[in-house]
Amino acid sequence: MRPLRHGDHGPAVAEIRNTLAGLGFLHGGSEATDEWVGSDVVFDHELDGAVRAFQQQRGLLVDGIVGPATYRSLKEASYRLGARTLIYQLSAPLYGDDVAALQTRLQDLGFYVDRIDGYFGPRTHAGLSSFQKEIGLAPDGICGPETLRALELLGTRVSGGSPHAISEEEIVRRSGPQLSGKRIVIDPGLGGNHHGIVLRSPHGTISEADILWDLARRLEGRMAATGMETFLSRPYHANPTDIERAGTSNAFGADLMISLRCDASSNPVASGIASFHYGNSHGSESMIGQVLTGYIQREIVARTPLQDCRSHGRTWDLLRLTNMPTIQIDLGYLTNAHDAMVLADPRHRDTIAEAVLIAVKRLYLLGQDDQPTGTYTFAELLAEELSITETR
Repeated sequence: MRPLRHGDHGPAVAEIRNTLAGLGFLHGGSEATDEWVGSDVVFDHELDGAVRAFQQQRGLLVDGIVGPATYRSLKEASYRLGARTLIYQLSAPLYGDDVAALQTRLQDLGFYVDRIDGYFGPRTHAGLSSFQKEIGLAPDGICGPETLRALELLGTRVSGGSPHAISEEEIVRRSGPQLSGKRIVIDPGLGGNHHGIVLRSPHGTISEADILWDLARRLEGRMAATGMETFLSRPYHANPTDIERAGTSNAFGADLMISLRCDASSNPVASGIASFHYGNSHGSESMIGQVLTGYIQREIVARTPLQDCRSHGRTWDLLRLTNMPTIQIDLGYLTNAHDAMVLADPRHRDTIAEAVLIAVKRLYLLGQDDQPTGTYTFAELLAEELSITETR
């Protein structure tokens, strides 16, 4: 469907209005169904506000536009556990709040330790099958009426925090403080024929795509020097979708994924760097992603003139569909003269690459033997990595 926004009208607008009413974002609830089926239903101010409130709650870009991501999220939010049979299928994967409710129930019972992400994938299938086997049902991984009744009858067995967050932290702790051997996917945005905004600066003319590619290569070089294994999510002449980038990264079996993007706005005053990790309205969050984005924000802001726009939880496909903790860094607004000047400068890109690497090192140090923000240098990091290697 084409994106819908304020001023549009028609049956598709009626569907969106009805869905948001049913979800409690508009007055009238499901009783308004008969009112909102005509072709003359308008995308008015009230609906614009409801769409923005929904986007805010679901961790989407808050722009009031119902594009593919918002429409898909609306459909997912409308599913309730028991309304359909849930099954793992590769050809048409199931997403929805009913899947999230199933994951939450399985997690409460101790059969699921991954993210509550509303995606019925192989891990959800495995957790459901284990539950069915435990209680004497056929372990087919299909959530139908009989399995639902069994889920409703059993009480919570697990308490004491998110199993997924605990699992993530334990993986980082066990991997040790050294960077050597860590597998990192670096994901520069755009690519191929998609060049983005083109800047003209004292350092020459450079496109948004080339800024991101150059920064990715600088980061890759520094990581390789520490003994890390690095992978780029795409070749230079390609611009895969976020879903394709996530799939490629999963195939590498990496420890982390770091995605690099730039931002833009119709308001030239908008500026600053922001970082994003997985986090949703169900309360599920990538703890490691949250910690790493916090480190990245502090390190880059301390070393560059970029403004701190903080870190945030989002449900974007790139963050949601990767198996490893994934973060996205929006490096600044190329529509802002100050940010554009910073990002066009190769020296600042060098500084940003070093800051990201230092942030990753701080993540694996787990707060031990740490140094003040903005003071840890690449040379010191290399020396420390060498000393760790020699003592092993």
